[in-house]
Amino acid sequence: MSELFKSVQADLFRINGEHFSLGALYRGLKSKGFRFLLCYRFASLSNNFVIKLVSRILIRHYTFKFGFQIPLQTKIGKGFFIGHFGTIVISANATIGNNCNIAHNVTIGSARGKRSGAPIIGNTVWIGTGAVLVGKITIGDNVLIAPNAFVNFDVPAHSIVLGNPGKIIPRNDPTEFYINNIMNFS
Repeated sequence: MSELFKSVQADLFRINGEHFSLGALYRGLKSKGFRFLLCYRFASLSNNFVIKLVSRILIRHYTFKFGFQIPLQTKIGKGFFIGHFGTIVISANATIGNNCNIAHNVTIGSARGKRSGAPIIGNTVWIGTGAVLVGKITIGDNVLIAPNAFVNFDVPAHSIVLGNPGKIIPRNDPTEFYINNIMNFS
């Protein structure tokens, strides 16, 4: 199975827990986030020049229509879920793991100076509305970044980050009930 199909299948599964079928694809296309991601996957993973070109044109259209600014150079794992349309800005140098959720008005950006670089985000991370993650930081697996949190520091796995400035609270199951329809990639 190709990497493209695996990624699309995982992204689609995150929408409503359905495995790939034409009906599931049709229902998934009602989601603005999935529509954008489908074009993103085709533009970055397809070997067909025409499909890549059409996907890039659609990405440009959706960038203005939905406010998603996610460059094709951004490394995004399988099962990515965009919960709502609205401004989302992600650095081309950022890395996002598998089964991650992102809400609207989120910025994942590069920084200069002491923390020069872009975030590396682990698997099963939930990023709430208005959160800002900047600089060369590492977010561990199974982390919940609360709405409006400002994160410019490393976050260990199994944690919640609250507030501005962010405060880390260790927790065994921070993303339980926040991240649904997780697909296992082992």
